[in-house]
Amino acid sequence: MKQTTLKNPGEILHKIETMEKEMFHLRLSVLRKLTPSPKKVVSLKGVFKNLDISDEDIRQAKKTLYSKVGV
Repeated sequence: MKQTTLKNPGEILHKIETMEKEMFHLRLSVLRKLTPSPKKVVSLKGVFKNLDISDEDIRQAKKTLYSKVGV
């Protein structure tokens, strides 16, 4: 690493801020490489093309899903 002579506190603070930004970007790039990529989003559009859902179907689904909660 190159040694430079900094003359005033403003230069020192600027250099520290620059180093902090570089470290932040380095951390981000390392994390991106270490974390697995998210799974591909699968669209369900068109799977239920000709399906008719009635209000009664919705009521039954709510009753089943929320029977223990009491909604």
